[in-house]
Amino acid sequence: MKKFFTWLLIMILSLSLTACGTSVGSGSATSTIKDGTYTGEGIGKGGPIKVEVTIKDDTITGIKVVSHSETEGLDKSMDTLTENILKTNSADQDAISGCTLTSKGFLEAVNAAIASAGATPDMLKKIDGNVGVTTEKKNVEETRDIVIIGAGGAGFNAAIEAKMAGSDVLIIEKLPVAGGNTLISGAEYAAPGNWLQKKENISDNPQLMIEDTLKGGDHKNDPELVKTVAENALDGAVWLRDVVGVEWEDELMFFGGHSVKRSLIPLGASGQEIIKKQLAKAEELNIPIYYDTPATELITDKSGKVVGVKAEGTDTNYTIHTNKAVIIATGGFGSNIEMRKKYNPDIDETILSTNSVGSTGDGIVMAEKIGAALTGMEYIQTYPICDPLTGTLLYYDDARLYGHTVIVNKEGKRFVEELGRRDVMSMAIKAQTGHAAYELIDHNGFVESKLQENHAAELDYLYKNDLLVKADTLDEVAAFFEIEAEELKKTVTNYNSYVDAGKDPEFNKRSLPSKIEKGPFYMIKAVPAVHHTMGGIKINPNAQVINTEGKVIEGLYAAGEVTGGIHGTNRLGSNALADITVFGRIAGQNAAK
Repeated sequence: MKKFFTWLLIMILSLSLTACGTSVGSGSATSTIKDGTYTGEGIGKGGPIKVEVTIKDDTITGIKVVSHSETEGLDKSMDTLTENILKTNSADQDAISGCTLTSKGFLEAVNAAIASAGATPDMLKKIDGNVGVTTEKKNVEETRDIVIIGAGGAGFNAAIEAKMAGSDVLIIEKLPVAGGNTLISGAEYAAPGNWLQKKENISDNPQLMIEDTLKGGDHKNDPELVKTVAENALDGAVWLRDVVGVEWEDELMFFGGHSVKRSLIPLGASGQEIIKKQLAKAEELNIPIYYDTPATELITDKSGKVVGVKAEGTDTNYTIHTNKAVIIATGGFGSNIEMRKKYNPDIDETILSTNSVGSTGDGIVMAEKIGAALTGMEYIQTYPICDPLTGTLLYYDDARLYGHTVIVNKEGKRFVEELGRRDVMSMAIKAQTGHAAYELIDHNGFVESKLQENHAAELDYLYKNDLLVKADTLDEVAAFFEIEAEELKKTVTNYNSYVDAGKDPEFNKRSLPSKIEKGPFYMIKAVPAVHHTMGGIKINPNAQVINTEGKVIEGLYAAGEVTGGIHGTNRLGSNALADITVFGRIAGQNAAK
């Protein structure tokens, strides 16, 4: 009997030790998290992101995105994060560059799923994701006809034209996603003489657009470049529609600084339509794109001709030789604070930016190193209606471009023409109490501007952050933002009388389509933020890069915001899409010759 109890005690102790045993590398009890699939939700840039996370043996074995409303293209960041989480069995990941809000929302959703399993992240097995991974990069050398640096609107336009002309084309992109500033813009397009103007009996022509653009840029523009854009803008819009597949809305916008309403609107009033269709066309044409591959250096021969580019991928150093040309389409430098301060000390770190994080002036620096001339670098534009918290351009402002809004200050008074030049409006807002503006529309303007239809996620964000109010009366609107109510009501009464008279004696607003009279009323708080850098690489009308001696640098073209001279001191709204389309196409066509 004594031997039996001894044996029984040994068995009990053995079983106890087995139950408390740890799995390899986990530092916790075996299967401390119950196996299963769990749901979690986070908030991204476009709204809720819902995921399902599968856990087995304290290890995340799968992540499925059930639903989201993120911008097409930026949603690819969730694929990258999923790969990293599965490799390391950890949701402690850095946000993907260029996709910060999407990344944060996705990681929030994954952590919420883990929490719904009754677990915490530290209960997952610890895995070294670098085991078996070499840190030494491969060196790859290849040859293409044309290399395009930058997968934004200008880069895609150049690539499509060059490929259709028979060239072997490669696009390299520093970020993990395509799109650049085009993707996050409203992407309206100034096109004189367009088909919608004819429907509305609006008289317009390229010469009038030239005059508007030169005046808007204080005549600091290069007239030949302006002429090239204006005379080819309509053809570019038709090409985007008929060749690339871009759909345009059946109405126009009236941007500040333009004499007439001439700006086409992409489907959904967002650059997503442009980039989505360009990506699809590039895929159809079998144009490869190397993501996460920033260019580092232009390669020249003894004569100074550009014959290639060097770039650094995640695990590869590339030396890419070109038979024909390199096209720089890397965008401006609005997100490079030090570069902004170098050329315009007033545009410092106190001013937020609407730009993609990729807009850091890389292409400008590379071109300057091989002798390219720069022009207008001090001209940096701010957009007047942006998020006071992040600097993001607010699509709510579409209502202003339809002519439906009134902009007031803290005192409830108008202080600037709502359809004025961006720089004029921005500086006027900065001069107001709190350096902010308040943009008001009524129910009719809200509906006619399609804000709920096109930008519901942004509206939700603004409501949650107390940047937008919806109220039945002007008194309630004023109280929410602590604006002087009586003065606001007086301002609205006067404005409505101007609409009746068809003339604004205070600020000469050039379009007065509707009154502010039917509730509910909507108002946002907004501030200016850096939006466009007008300066950059000097080019000629053939999109060839010019050196400091005024001569063409053979084998090198540039298009889009990376260039300077087109917009002078100030870019008119919707001229950017015309610019990147016209010169993107020209660069692609000429490089392919």
